Amino acid sequence: MKKTLLLLSIFFINIISSQAQKINESTQYHIKPATGKIHIDGNLEDPAWQDTQLGGDFWMITPTDTAKAKGKTDFRFTYDEHFLYVAAICHESIKDKSYIVESLKRDFNFGNNDNLWLILEPFNDLTNGFVFGTNAAGAQFDGIISEGTNLNANWDNKWYSATKYMGDYWVLEAAIPFKTLRYKAGETRWGMNFSRLDLKSNEKSSWARIPKQFFSITLAYTGSLVWDTPPPTPKNNFSIIPYALTGVNKDYAKGTDASIRKDVGVDAKIAVSSALNLDLTVNPDFSQVDVDQQVTNLDRFELFFPERRQFFLENSDLFNNFGFKNIRPFFSRRIGLGSPIQFGARLSGKINNNLRIGLMDMQTDPNSGLGKPTQNFSTLVLQQKIFSRSNIGLMFLNKEALNFDENKNVGYSKYNRNLGFEYNLASPSNLWTGKLLLLKSFTPKTASNPTTGDDFVQALNLMHNGTHWVLQWQHEYVGKNYNAEVGYVPRVGYFKIDPAITHLLYPKSPNSKVFVHGPSVESVNYWNTKSERTDYTNIFAYAIQMKNRSALTLWTAKDYVKLQFKFNPLNPYTSEYYVANQSEHSWNSAGFDYVSTSKRLLTYTLSTRVGGYYGDGTRVGITGLVGYRFQPYVSFSVGADYNDIRNVSVANSASDVISKQSEKFFLIRSKVDITFTNNLYWTTYFQYNEQQKNVNLNTRIQWRYKPASDIFLVYTDNYVPNSFGIKDRAIVLKMTYWWNV
Repeated sequence: MKKTLLLLSIFFINIISSQAQKINESTQYHIKPATGKIHIDGNLEDPAWQDTQLGGDFWMITPTDTAKAKGKTDFRFTYDEHFLYVAAICHESIKDKSYIVESLKRDFNFGNNDNLWLILEPFNDLTNGFVFGTNAAGAQFDGIISEGTNLNANWDNKWYSATKYMGDYWVLEAAIPFKTLRYKAGETRWGMNFSRLDLKSNEKSSWARIPKQFFSITLAYTGSLVWDTPPPTPKNNFSIIPYALTGVNKDYAKGTDASIRKDVGVDAKIAVSSALNLDLTVNPDFSQVDVDQQVTNLDRFELFFPERRQFFLENSDLFNNFGFKNIRPFFSRRIGLGSPIQFGARLSGKINNNLRIGLMDMQTDPNSGLGKPTQNFSTLVLQQKIFSRSNIGLMFLNKEALNFDENKNVGYSKYNRNLGFEYNLASPSNLWTGKLLLLKSFTPKTASNPTTGDDFVQALNLMHNGTHWVLQWQHEYVGKNYNAEVGYVPRVGYFKIDPAITHLLYPKSPNSKVFVHGPSVESVNYWNTKSERTDYTNIFAYAIQMKNRSALTLWTAKDYVKLQFKFNPLNPYTSEYYVANQSEHSWNSAGFDYVSTSKRLLTYTLSTRVGGYYGDGTRVGITGLVGYRFQPYVSFSVGADYNDIRNVSVANSASDVISKQSEKFFLIRSKVDITFTNNLYWTTYFQYNEQQKNVNLNTRIQWRYKPASDIFLVYTDNYVPNSFGIKDRAIVLKMTYWWNV
């Protein structure tokens, strides 16, 4: 069966690959050097702008992709030795002298703001690129695109912009240093597009035409930025980013004395070439990272939280996107978990137009108090482009314990290694996408792991992204002894099949308030390695998306689980009760999800779930979020998760006596963003989590006093929910400075 699946995977993934000419090759803008100095002030009064080509004539993406945009957008490009300059005038079709934005905070949500994004694809490979943009109030956004359409907004770099809102149009002017970009020296054609959202008219548009079923950042549909002479290659592209940190931490629960932090460290970015970058770090610290949003966990398996640490983000897709959503051989948040990082290095980027490389080595401090050895993490990834947009990838990952002593380092292995191969399919039009994955792990035999074999993975995903039909097939096999200690693989020892089909209907009437609607069906099925069916979830849903960007989804599902280990369905964080291994459970459930239009100052979302649960019990779940903004300076939101679990037949872990038990969980979270300017932010989180018996308060002031240089002041408290007694408290002051040598 395993060989049949592998052959089937190779067959499916190859019949669709083909070569093709770039779709929007004829959509071109010719860029010339600046004839004078450009000042970034949002005025566009510099004479040099008048000597540039005027671009525009945008196409609508939604609500229809067959007409020109009603809101006109004009743009210009030029450059000098150091900067790529871009200017745009965004005219509004509804002229009511107002705009819609969330706040002035960086990296805003595209769908909640009047904004304009510039998409740059310097290698013209239709796969990897950059995004730079602002909303109508001047908040900046930057990110990196991988695999043709995946956006990582956590990437942050150095560039300059200014905007001016003029009542019935707004102006964007920006300067992007060539040192910020990665590109091949001598390349005279870059992929380029603009993506604009005008919420008042419900219009999303782009310069190069994009079908409405695709994201506006889809690189398969970029036009061309044509350089009459090659862009300049930066000289001495070397940046040093030191930090200094001080702070006080006190653990009230343990009754220990307060500890004072006095840390310094440094990152460095060295351009080995204009397309290949070396990142170095010594004693890194990540205190500026936002706190993770807490969730109520009723799952049997570990939850995933994305990487936000800046050091790991450039070309992060090479490492973190290898594999599938729940089969990741590499997950950078494993590095430094429980032990601080001493130093590290990452070499990543393009060797040539078709070959990318990612090479990383990190080493942690020993933690003798926990019996944890010094650990070294090394990873090599190679990615070779084939056909027009597809690629093949190879990964080798080694986690090695240095000076390992099996008597002292109990619970840790001397090494864990993974070797992986994947084929990423992307057809020229992005109509077909998919991935074929093969992985093999290597772990030494120990008393707790005396067996080997069945330590590999094979998986396939294939998706058809049509205008009216979206089809998916996915299957996975993960061996019971597969081990990825530096990865995210919450489940092993299974075979999975996951087909899904969605039909999209677009109303023909131009007066319809509905943009698209239609049904979808999905069936997720699991078997264990003995070919016994252990889980399935069959889902039927009907989704409606309105032209004002509000959306409603109705769904119903049938679940079945035959447990492969005992499990506490009331609260997976405790072992007080359990349902037994090999016990069988089935139930029906239904619910809906609603998202209001982002055009209003008051926004809200609501999700519900009602139905059966483990142990013949019932579960009612309600999740809601209400937000209000005093634009552009204040954005406030408060949300709640409520889970009511009743009459679950469980055994007591102490006595094995079966009884009916019930549980209720509240999770309340609020967030206040105050953006005094587009460089000074104050963010406060309050989270009350009954399941984890914790109340968290985190408030952070960030001042970006220079591009990519910040001062952070962070205050954090954790409390006991009932008495609000303090568990621990910390205050941290940190300063970073981005210095281009």
